[in-house]
Amino acid sequence: MLDIGMHLLLNFITIIFFITSYLSGNLALSQAQAQNISFIRDTEIENTIRVYTMPIFTAAGLNIDDIKINLVNDKKLNAFVADGQKIFINTGLLMQTEYPEEVIGVLSHELGHITGGHLARFQDGLDSASSQALIAMAIGIPAAILSGRSDIAAAAISLGSHIGKRSILQYTRSMEQAADQAALNFMNKAKISSFGLLKFLSRINKQEQIYSNRENEYTRTHPLTKDRLDFIKTNLKTSKYKDIKLPREYTLLHERMRAKLHGYILAPNQFKKIYLPNDVSVTAQYARAINLMRQHKFNDAINIVNILIKNSPNDPFFHELKGDMLRDAGKLKQAVASYEKAIEILPWAALIRISLAHILIEIDQPQYYQQAIDNLNNALRYEPSNLRAWRLLANAYVRTDNLGNAALAQAEFAYRRGDKISAVKFAKEAQKILPVGSSGSIKAADI
Repeated sequence: MLDIGMHLLLNFITIIFFITSYLSGNLALSQAQAQNISFIRDTEIENTIRVYTMPIFTAAGLNIDDIKINLVNDKKLNAFVADGQKIFINTGLLMQTEYPEEVIGVLSHELGHITGGHLARFQDGLDSASSQALIAMAIGIPAAILSGRSDIAAAAISLGSHIGKRSILQYTRSMEQAADQAALNFMNKAKISSFGLLKFLSRINKQEQIYSNRENEYTRTHPLTKDRLDFIKTNLKTSKYKDIKLPREYTLLHERMRAKLHGYILAPNQFKKIYLPNDVSVTAQYARAINLMRQHKFNDAINIVNILIKNSPNDPFFHELKGDMLRDAGKLKQAVASYEKAIEILPWAALIRISLAHILIEIDQPQYYQQAIDNLNNALRYEPSNLRAWRLLANAYVRTDNLGNAALAQAEFAYRRGDKISAVKFAKEAQKILPVGSSGSIKAADI
């Protein structure tokens, strides 16, 4: 009996090992797919989102500077929270929403996940679901081994998977319901109507009706959209802020943001369906200039942006766009003036400073190197983790023969990239060159 029992146990362990290896493989695949996500950085869009979500952050008791907003280049209507206090927003959501209140509603929901500590609690739920699944398999698989029937083993694995899936989906649905409630609380506290969240969910509901006539509540991570709609409708009826409208400036910001994304992302044939030739509004012209730039029709694009600048000379993003156009057209020295004007209007715009510094380095003339260094150091005051800025700063210091600070910049780049071995190597190199007790030497020692 001992030999038979050990044989059965070894078979059982082998099967469990196979299952866990399979699950680990799926996780690795998901991570690889995640690495293919494309991100977008844009000062105007990021600033727009921060401006009209500021009241929600305040209502949630959060500092907006502690939350990292990431723009994902993806056409799907989606936003999600991951890795602590990071919010990811798909460009598809920004492009398809008509009102800023829709985005505010969605981000209020995501803040509900953050304040509710749902990411940490999700891991607890995952552990519980995994335990239930393993128990189901542990009961079923030995019975299959004893009986010699593979169909019982398959049923046990299926049952374990089903129990685990049902458990974790039930857990996430409860989180989604809690996040909806938190979102409504935040919007009421900020005196913002929740009609935007209702509008957004109505949009989702229409898509669901197109793609699926049946919805199984127990195989979804979110509550059924219809149930969420009913919940928000009930709340909206009793809210004293239901008819409150945001200032017109918010709508203009939203229209500008959508126009910019349309210009950059849409193919010319798609773009022309949205912005007809006779549409000469500011947003249409802005989008058109960007779309023409993407087609390398620089003269036409610059002509449009010149008109925009003439009518709004203090708009920093029109000057930034002209700088981008001149840069892409190979007119680097002309691009410098446009970027400088944008920075004069918006001194804190780190991304614009980095673009300017890149151009100054690319011109490859010694008189521009210090200006590049100054702009990069200024940019890093606002974005100390910007890898591109650290890489360019190291480059600029090398060109000025400032090898100590070049090594320090390389150490910062490596450290923030997660390459600790290279970070230590460059930090030690910087310490050998920089004066003892200098700020650079102290920073190197910290690394």
